[in-house]
Amino acid sequence: MSTTIPQARPAAPPRQPLARRTTPGRWFSDLGWRHLVGVLAVVYAGFPLVYVVSASLADGGTLTGSNDLFASVSGANYVALGGTKFWTWMANTLVVAVATGVGTVLMGAAAAYAFSRFRFSGRRVGLTALLVIQMFPQMLAFVAIFLLLISLGNVVPVLGLDSKLSLICVYLGGALGVNTFLMYGFFNTVPREIDEAAKIDGASHAQIYWTIVLRLTAPILAVVGLLSFISTFGEFIIARVLLQSEENWTLAVGLYGWVSSLQDANWGLFTAGAVVSAVPVLALFLFLQKYIVGGLTAGSVKG
Repeated sequence: MSTTIPQARPAAPPRQPLARRTTPGRWFSDLGWRHLVGVLAVVYAGFPLVYVVSASLADGGTLTGSNDLFASVSGANYVALGGTKFWTWMANTLVVAVATGVGTVLMGAAAAYAFSRFRFSGRRVGLTALLVIQMFPQMLAFVAIFLLLISLGNVVPVLGLDSKLSLICVYLGGALGVNTFLMYGFFNTVPREIDEAAKIDGASHAQIYWTIVLRLTAPILAVVGLLSFISTFGEFIIARVLLQSEENWTLAVGLYGWVSSLQDANWGLFTAGAVVSAVPVLALFLFLQKYIVGGLTAGSVKG
């Protein structure tokens, strides 16, 4: 006697949800206001830049003629830079900024590696001390720095006042602190098993540091170097106090000299120099852009 197995009824296809009709009001409340805020932010941030470029292309040396954007376009201000010490100041600034950036990366990486990989007495106190000291800006000590370099210049003239080397040393004196904390958090994300495997293969601490750890932490090294370069490139107060001869001035000090006198202020040269001086920073930022997000966020995964 044959039994008939009932056939399973096919499942009904899922009902597609009805598409919700998007009205202009609903679109603006969900998404449109974000575009509006973005456009306003771009205009707010971009207008000063456009105004500076317009002033640099104006014929006169004042800002009053630049109220009408690009009313006159001329490259006279950029040509006039060649008759000044602008390019000397640019070279001085690049030397100081590059040396400070490289020194900051080397010092910060060495300190962060020690705090991350070794356990020693005073480790936690040292980290806390770096954070507390960094709360006070370096410019607060410019009087003490000035007096110190006067005395030091009597013994070692190259480290006295009006020396780019002494300015670099002063900048490197404040290189630790926040930079060390950024690197310390990133170094903690590198597994210790890599170090242990390298030690089994006979690698020393120096070999592990230079050939393995620094390569794995390249994003944070690039970020710290970029931040140090930018902050040094535009620093004014300490450079103005220490550098006294015009041949040793940096860009910030030199450009300020063009507009420091209300009677003889040449805003055309100032704005042209400001536009040209922004090129190295912009080029370095674009070159290191791929490291910035990873370098600033990866260190927060494991502290």
